Amino acid sequence: MQRAVKVLDAAAEEAAEAAAWYERQREGLGIELLKTVDAALDLLEGEIVPLTPVPGFAGKRGANRLVLNRCPYSVIIREQATEFIVVAFAHQSRRPGYWRNRVST
Repeated sequence: MQRAVKVLDAAAEEAAEAAAWYERQREGLGIELLKTVDAALDLLEGEIVPLTPVPGFAGKRGANRLVLNRCPYSVIIREQATEFIVVAFAHQSRRPGYWRNRVST
């Protein structure tokens, strides 16, 4: 059975804000970022790619990540039996771990 992908509102806002920032830097770059995010979500939905555990306490609580290749972001996921919950679209070096409280929600 294929698992559904649910994106928390906060994670969706993060992706939109990042795309807007990239679009201001160079026209078309924000759209490319959103295409990369959509492709990552498709991979999750198809359970095509193995996820990497997040280091530390969040990883012990079940947080995993999918590192995006074309940009410095990771999709932070909590796996459940019937769905993947995207809890954050996190920059890999800015504000590490700000999303940790979302893992238990």
